Amino acid sequence: KSRQEGPHSHSVNFDPANRFALACDLGTDQILIYQYDDARGTLTPNDPAFIATRKGAGPRHLAFHPKGRLVYVINELDSTIASYRYDPDMGTLRAIDVIATLPKDFTGESTTAHVVVHPTGRWVYGSNRGHDSLAVYAVNPASGALRLVGFQPTLGKTPRNFACDPSGKYIVAANQDSNTVVIFKVDLKTGMPVPTGHQTEVPQPVCVRFVA
Repeated sequence: KSRQEGPHSHSVNFDPANRFALACDLGTDQILIYQYDDARGTLTPNDPAFIATRKGAGPRHLAFHPKGRLVYVINELDSTIASYRYDPDMGTLRAIDVIATLPKDFTGESTTAHVVVHPTGRWVYGSNRGHDSLAVYAVNPASGALRLVGFQPTLGKTPRNFACDPSGKYIVAANQDSNTVVIFKVDLKTGMPVPTGHQTEVPQPVCVRFVA
């Protein structure tokens, strides 16, 4: 309850066309949608102005599918990923399904952090802080729904953020509380990240970004 006493805007993403901005509000269980005016640099509420998530979900981050018509939202508080159909003309979301990020037999404390769509659009990844893993899902090309493939430990503690390199061959995971950035190679048949044995020390890494 302490995380949802009021609005808690956690992240914002522009859609691929740069027409709308989508903001995850963990505190109100809403994904707020704004029309973006590139000439003026202004945001105005869309109509409708938001879509509500499940109560207590705590939406934290979202990622667009490369084709631009699917959105995946990771919910911090109930450890789930929600799939949405996105209308790029209207800037609206329509719910598809919700899937857990943790194994059914997991009984410890854990929250999610980040969500990434593979450059091919075939897989979606979410990070678990507590379970200390990446949850791996296959994307149904027809419906956009997710199917669990498996879990890969991040070989560190509290994977707050991670990124897939532009080629789609590697995933770089930032383990905040073990001060490590770990490199995984993506199995392009299954989507599973495979440890490469390479890692580096970084003080409390919380975000990874690739720059062209």
